[in-house]
Amino acid sequence: MAPRSAASLRSRLAPLLLFLQLGFIVMYALFTEIQSKVSVDGETFANVYPEFQDVNVIVTLGFGFLGTFLVRYGFSASVFSLLVAVMATQWAMLLNGIESYRGKIRLDVHSLVDAEMCTASVLISMGAVLGKTNPVQLILISLLGVSGFVLNKWVLQTLLKVQVLKSIMMLHIFGAFFGLMLAWILYRKGSEQQFEKEKFDHKTGLFSMLGTVFLWMFWPSFNSVLVDDGTPGRKLGVVCSTYLALAVSAVTAAAVSVLSSPKGKLNLIHMQSCILAGGVAVGVSMSVIHQPWEAMTIGFTAAVASSIGHRYLKIHMLLAFQCHDTCAVLSTYGLPGLLGWLAHLLLQIKNLDDHTTAIRFAVFHICSLLITITLSMSMGIITGLLIKWNFWRPPQNKKYFDDQAYWEFPNLAKGK
Repeated sequence: MAPRSAASLRSRLAPLLLFLQLGFIVMYALFTEIQSKVSVDGETFANVYPEFQDVNVIVTLGFGFLGTFLVRYGFSASVFSLLVAVMATQWAMLLNGIESYRGKIRLDVHSLVDAEMCTASVLISMGAVLGKTNPVQLILISLLGVSGFVLNKWVLQTLLKVQVLKSIMMLHIFGAFFGLMLAWILYRKGSEQQFEKEKFDHKTGLFSMLGTVFLWMFWPSFNSVLVDDGTPGRKLGVVCSTYLALAVSAVTAAAVSVLSSPKGKLNLIHMQSCILAGGVAVGVSMSVIHQPWEAMTIGFTAAVASSIGHRYLKIHMLLAFQCHDTCAVLSTYGLPGLLGWLAHLLLQIKNLDDHTTAIRFAVFHICSLLITITLSMSMGIITGLLIKWNFWRPPQNKKYFDDQAYWEFPNLAKGK
């Protein structure tokens, strides 16, 4: 007898994917065209494409392998991540083009990069509910999550006149709080005890570490890809600052992991969650970082906050707020993102001589954070309530973190 989840894939996933993909094809046929100019603002395709490749590696390989640490959820974590990424990117390109719509949405490499940056926020959110949702729910999360992030970006740019780069780099904070609301809404009784399959072994830990290495290697490109190189050396400064912050984060995460371990040993999952903290924090605050020591200090502080948060905050979020955060996205992206936002505020005020301008900047900066958190939490609650509907056949507790509910395993079939 076929399992209930198999029927769900046949009757819900396949029609949903075909309907959405055919709809995207029609919309792209009616409303989009490829940018015909060889050079845009002095940049040639050959100059821009390598940066797109770096971001593409982060979205597909980095986030794809990052969630494979779950011992029996490697197939789903990697492939569902790719499925979410490609659907979200197609949708994001359309949504981003609506703002500048003048008869046709013109697509180029920059459009792809912008869309994949938006997709990254959804992949962060996905980590909070990894293993506890079926692929139908993940597709809905990707579409609504991207819609919410693009809306947040538009509100920041329109109402508060926030620069495009700064509004997009709020993706870490938006993704973390969106995912936390999903995890809170989807909470089920019994999650207080660790699920039997919610663990890792040598093989899955190695694959997951590979994803972290991809993210670590290409994060400088992720932070610098949207930086306007009109100011000489600006993009180089962001790359150097990001690398230094990442290097400091790696060293600090290792030290704090040993110090916080009862046995005084390194914890692979703990390190994975904190090794990127400096890159996240610098990404949010990079426009005001001008000295290497500033980036290194931010990287050190972010790694400490992320490490301590991962060690103690995840369990307290579960027990106190009934929020089961699978990949600890709050500690990995939320806390470093908030720290980067605070560093941006303090460094900008320090650089301003006029008190009136400083106060005005602080008010607008605080408003941008409040708007981002409010929209992310609101969209997370709405999305969570929608995907919690039994029509989507959410997985049972015993099917959490298990590939067998969604994938064929010929060796198991032979043994029956």
